[in-house]
Amino acid sequence: MSTYRQMCLEGEKKLRDSRIEEWKLDAWLLAESAFGISRAWYFAHGEEEAPPEQIQKYWEWIEKRSDHIPLQHLTGQAFFMGMEFSVDERVLIPRQDTEILVETALEKIKEPIRLLDMCTGSGCILLSILYLAKERGISCQGIGADISAEALEVAGKNRQKYRLDARLVESNLYEKLEGDFDMLVSNPPYIPTGEIEELMEEVRDHDPILALDGREDGLYFYREIIKDAHRYLKPEGWILLEIGCSQAEEVMKLLTEHGFTEISVKKDLAGLDRVVTGRRKAIRKQEEEHV
Repeated sequence: MSTYRQMCLEGEKKLRDSRIEEWKLDAWLLAESAFGISRAWYFAHGEEEAPPEQIQKYWEWIEKRSDHIPLQHLTGQAFFMGMEFSVDERVLIPRQDTEILVETALEKIKEPIRLLDMCTGSGCILLSILYLAKERGISCQGIGADISAEALEVAGKNRQKYRLDARLVESNLYEKLEGDFDMLVSNPPYIPTGEIEELMEEVRDHDPILALDGREDGLYFYREIIKDAHRYLKPEGWILLEIGCSQAEEVMKLLTEHGFTEISVKKDLAGLDRVVTGRRKAIRKQEEEHV
């Protein structure tokens, strides 16, 4: 006889022995998903016998998590901004730090806008901004661009779930984009190539390399996005970029060099630089006459 409680304790021990950092939490989250139970139910029924087929599923997941396969790849879901997104090995798993990017975007949205999410991946940034703005009574439109057709399949599944006014475009940065936008957001690949091998196993071996590799110095995509942003951003439009914690100075410099104003950096909950923002200048009347 194997009870729910016994399974959870054995799962915790296996993950702890496998040096999984959040072994206790991960063992519970896998149990919650495999057994279809809540915390409240578990405390009331933990000594009851668990169904054999659910035990098998749970233990298969524990074994895979012990091999440092990300928990989200096992359950097929990740939570971001209080929303549930489908994820798998084709997309970067949403991180809590990226919520700072979404929160910063929402602070600036006061009326309906047209939004571009560059390197959209699972679509979690684009869709959470559109969804949460809509909850506030602001209906926005958005485009999510990504070079990976596989990533866009995942984003399409998430878009369908939330039924938002979003279009997904397979594009190498701006290559296949048209029109102009009030806001551009992006969490581009920003890990220097030489540092990828130093990342934790879950990231290094399971997140798509396309979503990680920022080329030699990690700044390649910032340069490419910023240098052409003025062609797609409306005057006074905002650009918001998630960054690595040591990249703020360089990214702010790039924005300055390309004529952006109101440049600032926002920190994450750990006090690390996380989001850089800038604004395209307004077009003065004499400039309008030459446009």
